[in-house]
Amino acid sequence: MAMMQGVQKNTLYVGGLAEEVNESILHAAFIPFGDIKDVKTPLDQATQKHRSFGFVTFLEREDASAAMDNMDGAELYGRVLTVNYALPEKIKGGEQGWAAQPIWADADTWFERQQQEEDMRRLEAENKAAMLAAEELHRKQVAEEREGEKEEIEIKDDPMARAEAEVVGN
Repeated sequence: MAMMQGVQKNTLYVGGLAEEVNESILHAAFIPFGDIKDVKTPLDQATQKHRSFGFVTFLEREDASAAMDNMDGAELYGRVLTVNYALPEKIKGGEQGWAAQPIWADADTWFERQQQEEDMRRLEAENKAAMLAAEELHRKQVAEEREGEKEEIEIKDDPMARAEAEVVGN
């Protein structure tokens, strides 16, 4: 059941298409099962011919299910079809899928993410430096307070130091 996650249940992958099959023939082969929203046969960029597979998107999931049940293993133009639920393009890579995007399409967002990460690292370093400086200042203040306490204790215990402190205080 884990493999069914991310499956588009109203879009079918149709594999094993003969070279003669185009989008209108594919549409005609699947229309008996219900209203079709879209038919695509991705082209090979070098030959400008479809790559022997296509996608049929139905308006209703039930229609897609019926088409898959009936057309998987069926013959079209002398070739046996493989019909399954289509996987989303996003699986293929990139932020929106390689199939629909040029490789440089997410370059701007990549640079933005890199800049944000760099800014975060800089802020974290500044924060750490500020915390260390604050801790050092606190340590010095505590040490000075303790030193002052020691002097007061010494003055109270030593009559000569007490007399000297009174003279200096006046």
